[in-house]
Amino acid sequence: MRRLTTAKEISWCPGCGNFGIFAAVKKAIIRLNEAGTPLANIVMTSGIGCHGKIFDYLNLSGIYGLHGRALPTAQGIKLANPELIVISFGGDGDSLGEGLEHTLFAAKRNMDITLILHNNGNYGLTTGQASPLSSVGYKGLSTPRGNPEIPFEPIPLLMEAGATFAARGYSAKLDHLADLLYQAISHKGFSFVEILQPCVSYNNTYQLYNSSTRMLAGLPKDETEAIHLAKDKDVNYLGVFCQKQRTVYHETLYGGEKPPAMSYEQRIEILKG
Repeated sequence: MRRLTTAKEISWCPGCGNFGIFAAVKKAIIRLNEAGTPLANIVMTSGIGCHGKIFDYLNLSGIYGLHGRALPTAQGIKLANPELIVISFGGDGDSLGEGLEHTLFAAKRNMDITLILHNNGNYGLTTGQASPLSSVGYKGLSTPRGNPEIPFEPIPLLMEAGATFAARGYSAKLDHLADLLYQAISHKGFSFVEILQPCVSYNNTYQLYNSSTRMLAGLPKDETEAIHLAKDKDVNYLGVFCQKQRTVYHETLYGGEKPPAMSYEQRIEILKG
């Protein structure tokens, strides 16, 4: 197997949670490859932000998207070639701010792709402005007196939108995170993994997460319990909150698995409706 790390110099801040995410992603991809998935069949997309730099460091094919537009690109790739495994990287601002509508509709459609959300609770690349997931009272460049807004609850939000796999990991718990990512990518349907990721420059949450994270005892018995656990204000539970089966979007469009004889032009006509 070829090296998964490119020759690009990594420019994340020392101590950034993105290093843990990068390591966990590589472990998950190696496991997929060893299970029989060729690296040529795995593609990635990303948006703009500190998370997006992973595109330069991860030696896979893909498209570096515009701010908030990683998921439309991912959906287009999957519809053009459903045989590919598509992984999309997004930040809390990129995917739940500029790209919110794309994120919700990808989940609604149950697109067979995986969204890996780097949640550092701020716009780190542009020096710490408050994001849709910044806590109330967060002091950053755009909120020097403290963030007055209540943040989104990403897992309940994506479950309500239609995600058929939803999980939460922590960048400092690498092996657990790698296993979550492997499960998410292997799942048939829209998979969402929120990763708690400290930003050492503007939102250093290592102490908070080291003391507040707990592992789920198992898959919650129903959606009500899953949402209750995901919204706990004192404990950041880690693990899989939702895993269910529902027909994926490209199979609905194409009437089942894409017929081998279907041409590109035929698929375009179907997509045009």
